[in-house]
Amino acid sequence: MPTRIQRRRTKGWRKPEGAVSVARPTRFGNPFTLAPAASQRGGLLDVWAVEYKGRKLGRFDAIADARADATDRYARWIREPEQADTRRLFRALLNGWDLMCWCPTDQACHADVLLEIANLPETCQ
Repeated sequence: MPTRIQRRRTKGWRKPEGAVSVARPTRFGNPFTLAPAASQRGGLLDVWAVEYKGRKLGRFDAIADARADATDRYARWIREPEQADTRRLFRALLNGWDLMCWCPTDQACHADVLLEIANLPETCQ
């Protein structure tokens, strides 16, 4: 079964054979983005916002919570009836491949949603 791999910038790290990047700015990137948000506590990086097309949708104290919200929003968005053609295309392009993103593997990521969509049996589509 294909898995999710965390991309890295460390010296010597190479993309594994048989892996596809689904990070932004690829066509597979999550349109729900994370951005630092100003807080009442005075720091810029102690609050995170989930944004879609420049609009703030939610604010979170922890980046992991913001990432989970962005992933949940992506999962709901990609499963909308209007996205049926996109799901079919992504399934055709990603089926059987390991997927890479920058998200830590112990946190929510849209690549997990894509792995599920790409590797569902034909009868479940």
